[in-house]
Amino acid sequence: MGCFNLHASNTDDPPEVRNWRIHMIAVIASMGSVAMGYDTSVIGGTMALDSFRRDFGLANVAPHTRDTLQGNIVSTFQAGCFFGSLLTFPLGEKFGRKKAIMFASLVFCIGGAMMTAANGIIALIIAGRAIAGLGIGAVSLLVPVYIAETSPPSIRGRLVGIFEVLSQGGGMLGFWINYAVNRTISVEGQTQWIVPLSLQLIPGALLFFGIMFCPESPRWYAKKDRWEEAGKTLAHIRHLDENHPYIQRELSDIREQIIMSTPANGQRMGKMDMFKRLCQKGTRNRIAIGLFLMACQNLTGVNIITYYSPRIFETLGITGTDTKLFATGFYGIAKTLGMIVFSLYLVEKIGRRNGLIWGAFIGSLPMWYIGAYVMRADPAGAAAKGVVSQTGAGYFAMVCVYLYGFIYCMTWQGITWVYCSEIFPFDIRLLCVAITTADQWLWSFVISRTTPYMITSLGYGTYMFFGSLMVLMGLWAWWAVPETKGKTLEEMEALFGVPAAVEAEAMAAGYQKEKVECIEDIHRNKV
Repeated sequence: MGCFNLHASNTDDPPEVRNWRIHMIAVIASMGSVAMGYDTSVIGGTMALDSFRRDFGLANVAPHTRDTLQGNIVSTFQAGCFFGSLLTFPLGEKFGRKKAIMFASLVFCIGGAMMTAANGIIALIIAGRAIAGLGIGAVSLLVPVYIAETSPPSIRGRLVGIFEVLSQGGGMLGFWINYAVNRTISVEGQTQWIVPLSLQLIPGALLFFGIMFCPESPRWYAKKDRWEEAGKTLAHIRHLDENHPYIQRELSDIREQIIMSTPANGQRMGKMDMFKRLCQKGTRNRIAIGLFLMACQNLTGVNIITYYSPRIFETLGITGTDTKLFATGFYGIAKTLGMIVFSLYLVEKIGRRNGLIWGAFIGSLPMWYIGAYVMRADPAGAAAKGVVSQTGAGYFAMVCVYLYGFIYCMTWQGITWVYCSEIFPFDIRLLCVAITTADQWLWSFVISRTTPYMITSLGYGTYMFFGSLMVLMGLWAWWAVPETKGKTLEEMEALFGVPAAVEAEAMAAGYQKEKVECIEDIHRNKV
């Protein structure tokens, strides 16, 4: 039976900790990721709607001007996310993860309302995207940390994976809602583009009201020296008695890590102490791995399809707004299915490291094929000349787009967020995740800003460029990324080489060995 369960088998978690309550907390907190996924994907299809192009002046402009306007609309969201992930760190530390998430959801709803009320004013769309990005950047920082800090080790990857599953689910909704409004709502008025932009407010509101009923992170309580509340919260979310040995051991591990990270003067950690902690052995390597992972996640090329999917299918010879949006909708389904496989099975059974390695090598193959097909057939050029004929090679290129989305979401999309939410030290975890999350949005901004020009100028070279990068990423993951599957958050210190933690682990191992030898001696004497 062990090989058929869906949790990590190298832990001693009792079955009670894998309960409905901890799953419900993860689902409610992940409403923010629904908003993130929806807002990320809906904009590409909305910009392809004839009503949007007409009302915002994109219909009759030169290709270079169109690329600039689309780049501005898309990339201001990433810029907002970048600053949102950095600026929210002090709020999450001072007021707690829960209150900071509520604040982030309000900011997002303000930005969403501005986009909905833009009324043909492109500056209002851009400003709304930036403000919504501030909220989503904060959510992308706070929610994975909140879920990781409340999760038991055996299903931590699965629970953080829910964040990504719902993100891709939101993205899939964005794709299909654009298709639906294009089919069912008249192009004559503004309703056609208002509906997809207004629907993003629903998950934002669900997050705000739902998180009210969730507990605060027990590790945040411990950090604030509120141990009684930490113990009660842990017992509540673990479905165990407060005096249960598992709860007491988890509290003991948290207390030990707090003691290890306390400055020598015994005072509360200041800004200078945090900076020194970032540069310490065992921390700086984690920061470097996190930064590389988030950069690589964007350099897989996934965002060129997510943000500009209608234009990508245009290069494959798919013509007509309706047909392009329909093809894009199936890309959303492929990505969501990939995330479900990741969350339910791969992350806890295959592991983080192996998933990154194989995901990079196998995921590069569809990119190579798409690039080779576009180079040889030039479907967009043929369509521009009025020659529209789909071949078997062309249909397989479309399949490769879906296959790529499935492989990417099954590996690199989810693993990077899980990994960066779990590896960092307890005392500066939110700061470290803020840095890596900001890095993710920075690279997302760079890719989204340059992609329109790459598609126009490089053509097939765009796909081959990202395919080559994925091969290099697989080699890097094999060399640099250690496995964290089944480890407690407190065990990460020793895994990444923090001197005090390594010494403590060695002493504990030595004590355990002496204890076993002593028991064996007693047994032999009795015999």
